[in-house]
Amino acid sequence: MEEIIIALIICVGLPWVILHYITKWKTASTITSDDESLLDELYHLAKRLDERMDTVERLVATDDPGFRPARLMHDREADNAPLRELDRLIAEKKGTAK
Repeated sequence: MEEIIIALIICVGLPWVILHYITKWKTASTITSDDESLLDELYHLAKRLDERMDTVERLVATDDPGFRPARLMHDREADNAPLRELDRLIAEKKGTAK
């Protein structure tokens, strides 16, 4: 009787445990649709905050002509090219390529 139980554990239990954790590992390493929507929401929030910072910097620059922002400059081609590429990839991923 003990031999049958040990044989069942080896033939059924062990492969089941291995396959179970392989499945858990594969599903944990992928981005879910919830994760993707959260990233999209965070991306749009970052763009809005960047626009607000541009506005604040323009207002401060009008009051103080010597003001030089320490962050990326507004509408500089070197900064905008990667952002356009990111926008294109996001639109392509959603199927709304421009």
